[in-house]
Order: sequence, then C-alpha cells, then structure tokens
Amino acid sequence: MAETNYVTQDTFDKMQVELHEMKSVARPAASEAIAEAREKGDLKENAEYDAAKEAQGMLEAKIKYLEGIIATARILDETNIDTSRVSILTKVTVTNMGTKKTVTYQIVSEKEADLKAGKISVTSPIGKGLLGKVIGDVAEVTVPAGQLKFRVENITV
Repeated sequence: MAETNYVTQDTFDKMQVELHEMKSVARPAASEAIAEAREKGDLKENAEYDAAKEAQGMLEAKIKYLEGIIATARILDETNIDTSRVSILTKVTVTNMGTKKTVTYQIVSEKEADLKAGKISVTSPIGKGLLGKVIGDVAEVTVPAGQLKFRVENITV
C-alpha cells in the first residue's frame, strides 16, 4: 500500500499546476529537442541527442513521482484539526530546554516543509518527536547535533 501524503489544498493545487505544466509544456519541448538533435546526424556520436534523451528521462521520472504524490494525497482541512495535541498542520510553540529559546513551528508534510517559514516536516526528527504531545509535555528529540528537549507551550491552528 502506498504511503499517504498529507497536504493542504493550496499545496495540492500547486502540485496539479506543476504536473500540468510538465505534461503540456516541458514534455513537448523535450520531444522537440530530441527531434532537433536527431536531425544533426549520427546518433552514436551525438552528445546533444544523448543530453536531450537524458533530460527527457529525468522529466518523465519527475512526472511519475508527482503523479504518485497526487494519487496518494490526502487533503487536510484546517478547520477540522484537533489542537489538544500536536498533529500535522498544527502550530506548536516550544521552548528549547537547553537554550531557553522559544520558537513556533507548523508541522507540515515533507512537500511543504520550509524551515525559514517555520514549517517543519512531520517526518523530521523534531516533527516526529513533537507529534502527539500536549501542552506541558517535554519531547526529547535526537538530532544530528545530539539530544534536544522541547517543552510544548502552546498548540494552535
């Protein structure tokens, strides 16, 4: 069974637009590049043809990957999110017990993760460590730099 990909409606819409763009614009352009390279002569020694075929292969792999994500996507409705515990799409304010620094993260799918925007993946070490916690809980998270402890201060949408 394929893994479910949890995404917001906005991300789902962006993925569909990206897929449509790849199929309707990039795929014909790749075919055209192969046809142009083929016209230039001997295919055994034609680096341009080889590069165009490789680019087409990479494009097809991206299309297949995105189709897979869209096929297994589950759109999350922010209005139905339980804020009694940390789950995907909740915003959680935590205090790092070591540095006493407080930060707010939104737990999102891998596709939406953007640390600069405060969005961390549900599959990241911190995301996994915070899942299911309630206000007041302390999550012990193992990251490449070592062990971190976060106290959950608040959970919102």
